[in-house]
Amino acid sequence: MKNKQNLHSVFENWSGEKTTQLIIIPQSGSYREYYRIIGDQKKAIGVYNEDIKENKAFLSFTKHFYSLGLPVPEVLSEHADGKTYLLSDLGDEALFDFLHKKRSQVGVFPGSAIKAYKDALIELPKFQILASQKLDYSVCYPRSAFDKQSMIWDLSYFKYYFLKLAKIPFDEQLLEDDFARFISFLLEADSNYFLYRDFQSKNIMMLDGKPHFIDYQGGRKGALQYDVASLLYDSKANIPADIKDILLDHYLAVLGNYIAFDKNKWLEFYRAFVLIRLMQAMGAYGFRGFYERKTQFLKSIPYALKQLDNIINSDLFPPGFPYMESVLRSLTSSKQLLKYRQEFNTLVPLQIDLLSFSYHKGLPVENHGHGGGFIFDCRGIHNPGRYERFANKNGKDKEVHEFLKTGGEADEFLNNSIQLVEQTIDKYLNREFKHLQIAFGCTGGQHRSVYCAEQMADILLEKYEDRVQINLIHRELEEIPS
Repeated sequence: MKNKQNLHSVFENWSGEKTTQLIIIPQSGSYREYYRIIGDQKKAIGVYNEDIKENKAFLSFTKHFYSLGLPVPEVLSEHADGKTYLLSDLGDEALFDFLHKKRSQVGVFPGSAIKAYKDALIELPKFQILASQKLDYSVCYPRSAFDKQSMIWDLSYFKYYFLKLAKIPFDEQLLEDDFARFISFLLEADSNYFLYRDFQSKNIMMLDGKPHFIDYQGGRKGALQYDVASLLYDSKANIPADIKDILLDHYLAVLGNYIAFDKNKWLEFYRAFVLIRLMQAMGAYGFRGFYERKTQFLKSIPYALKQLDNIINSDLFPPGFPYMESVLRSLTSSKQLLKYRQEFNTLVPLQIDLLSFSYHKGLPVENHGHGGGFIFDCRGIHNPGRYERFANKNGKDKEVHEFLKTGGEADEFLNNSIQLVEQTIDKYLNREFKHLQIAFGCTGGQHRSVYCAEQMADILLEKYEDRVQINLIHRELEEIPS
């Protein structure tokens, strides 16, 4: 093939060496072809792309960023055809891969990944503000700014390639009316900065423990908020809500070193840019997944829907766009999309071991290695075990329930316990912890502790449904439920 001949030629002219290996690098969401080219002593990344205007934008931006000392690849050589060029090799590990590897080792969003994200956000304003000052915006492709037309394209992309292909019913005129109001609001944001456009974990390479940046060929003038939203609401990265808050605060602190801004106003626009970025991404999932039938993009849908759940059920949804909100809300309950959530959703529910035990026989052992959880002492509750009529009964029996409910003592204790537990469960779910142990102890492990464990199990299952999985264990009873 001619493109491979040109790759060999450009590499050999640059390196002075013959090509010994030409290794294809798998494509993701673009039509560009990437190769790792290896000679006797040197190696490089070769790129072939038919879109000459896109190449011109990427190469111009890269040379400008590199001249400023920003961590981007170096342009090593270009072929006269305008379709082939050579870049320095930044390795194989993207921030997404780094996160996935570290997460699989510890089971939560790791501190090392938080640091890597913070490092990336330290670099971001250098692109947005410093590099923007002498950037040649005339090479931007397809437009020089994230303007009204760009926003119309993104929202139409979402409407036609996601909503329609996913068979989501909607009133097109009502949705377009809200889209028009939404765009008008977005255009009020300060947009005199470089907008990276695809600032997400797969476009940040980890080289020697530091982030380096690629795939900004769609860059143009725009608002600061868009790129932050792109990184923190990157669906497959699945960043927990409290980590998003930490990273956003970190970015805003860094940003304050470059410009003065009204934080409250900045955040108002940020919430809106989160939405348009998420809708643009879902349009891409629809186009690549529903239309082109590339299954890997369908796997991103459950994560995007989880992001929508969090936005809609919090104070993050910007006011003033009721029909758009109702359409987005319908996605989270769509039967059509439920199959993708069931097929591809790999989110593991929080495993809760809920125990009852006797203090006479020792404290329960925490078997998962982190030593966390709760032990509640039920011995302050009036004890049914003092009475002969309850000798052969336990906390699952109706008669014991009625006794413990008398005066409300046991339920008051239980309600106070639940408030503490729910606060922790909410955090554990946000941080995607995998296990929590909760234990209730009493003198004999038969009545009060069993009652409290049973009641708490029912309450937690009712509130959290399939987000938790409860293993109910009554240690001192002969019958131990599976």
